[in-house]
Amino acid sequence: MAQEETGTTLFEDKRIRRILHDDEWWYSVVDIMAVFASPDRARKYWSDLKKRLEEEGFTQLSDQIGQFKLKAADGKNRSTDVARRETLLRIMQSVSSPKAEPVRQWLAKTGDERIEELENPELAMERMREDYRAMGYPDDWIVKRLQSINIRKTLTEEWDKRGVEKGLEFSILTAEIAQNTFGLKPSDHKAHKGLKRENLRDHMTDLELIFTMLGEAGTRSQAIDKDAFGFHENREAAIEGGTAAGKAREAFELESGQKVISAENRKDQIRAAKAQKRLQAKKPTDR
Repeated sequence: MAQEETGTTLFEDKRIRRILHDDEWWYSVVDIMAVFASPDRARKYWSDLKKRLEEEGFTQLSDQIGQFKLKAADGKNRSTDVARRETLLRIMQSVSSPKAEPVRQWLAKTGDERIEELENPELAMERMREDYRAMGYPDDWIVKRLQSINIRKTLTEEWDKRGVEKGLEFSILTAEIAQNTFGLKPSDHKAHKGLKRENLRDHMTDLELIFTMLGEAGTRSQAIDKDAFGFHENREAAIEGGTAAGKAREAFELESGQKVISAENRKDQIRAAKAQKRLQAKKPTDR
């Protein structure tokens, strides 16, 4: 599974980490377990519950649980068991704690919110905006990130209509755009930023996001102009869209003397944003 948007949501006073994958939220199971047990016992509680679920006949449990790297309390990204709402609701059926019913109601509420978001995408964007703010991102970066999410969504919807299969084919086309836009593979781009399994786009600078958007918007335009259908025709459109964005990047770098590709990652950006706020706070007010 490939990582996409990350964030948190609240149940009572507890933060539940989550990640949006294939247009569906997956939640940290350990964070849910911390509702029933103390945080230092949550992993043991989940381990014991998994055994009981298998004994009860939930033989597909391992297939329904994914793993993503989510930000832990110490600030590091660690592999964490995650599950969709449907799987979590099934898990809740085997929890004997009286606290289980409020969690079931909370999961149902988040499901209702997701339906609301599908009917009104602006709600989804606003909730995502708040997630990014909670992580410390500056507002001007968040605006570009949300724009990039919207452009990405319109592109993948176009691919879906044009016979490109989700999963491997989407990944290959995405890599083609990135390679031709930046002159390096996404894996190399991540390594340049010191990332491993983290979401690259959440660690991009403003300029990197802008040229990513240009490559993906150009790819969609090429696919429509050529009436591309199937993987191979859309791959040609991806190469052309990425190449056009790459030429624009090179022209910008030549004119400005500034490199678009940066080693900066999220920690650097948030640190810079905090430093800027401190600097502004120290400035004397106008009289």
